[in-house]
Amino acid sequence: MNELLNVISASDKRRNLLILLNSGPQEWDDIKRILKVTSTGMLPQIKILEEEHLITRDGRRFSLTPIGRVLTTHMEPLLKTMEIFDKNGKFWGEHNLEVLPAELLLNIRDIGDYQIVENSDEEIFDINGFLNNISKAKNLKGISHTIHPRYPDFFLNFAKKGIPVSLILNPGVFKILKEKFPEQLQAGLNFKSSEVYVSKKDIKFSFIVTDSYFSISLFYTNGMFDSKHDVISYDPSAVAWGEQLFSFFQKESVKIENLD
Repeated sequence: MNELLNVISASDKRRNLLILLNSGPQEWDDIKRILKVTSTGMLPQIKILEEEHLITRDGRRFSLTPIGRVLTTHMEPLLKTMEIFDKNGKFWGEHNLEVLPAELLLNIRDIGDYQIVENSDEEIFDINGFLNNISKAKNLKGISHTIHPRYPDFFLNFAKKGIPVSLILNPGVFKILKEKFPEQLQAGLNFKSSEVYVSKKDIKFSFIVTDSYFSISLFYTNGMFDSKHDVISYDPSAVAWGEQLFSFFQKESVKIENLD
């Protein structure tokens, strides 16, 4: 078993070929073009995979064996997850991920080709970049544990345009809105296109997901909120992951119909 693990993990060429073939058989010329390899560099790796009964060939056409298909199907999720953490290991290690639902944390690879946006100390309270990223959304869902003075009018404008908006507010945020922005809050509740929920407990992160954009802001493991960094992604898989994240906490929240 250790030998087989070494065959899969010790060579990027072998690993990339297995992943490629997991999507279906490939012609030799296509393999070289897609993986950007030469015959000299790849043929020894193919020989090793054949000797381990992981791939097979029919002329110049290569495909996975049943053993290769099983191993690669299980290998891909692990590799994609490792890529997420390898890309910014220090960041993930310093932030509290335990607040995420266990089943979604296990699928964190779905955030895909993400970026970490860092704001300078002078830009911490500048939310223009964030608002610009969601300004053209066709639908919007999110969780907020903080509130900015521009948020109420910004999200109310979405509702006025008939764009579906669903927000889950932490109890503290809901209290502030009721006290300082009651008119905007009530106006939003009056639109059929908008929904407001209050979480039953304090949710230790904020996030937004639209039809094409995902963003999440996390706490540090020491309990302090990280106001300088946002994890963002435009991948469809990240959007789907964000939808699932919202649905999980929506079930743990109470829908607000009016302020009476």
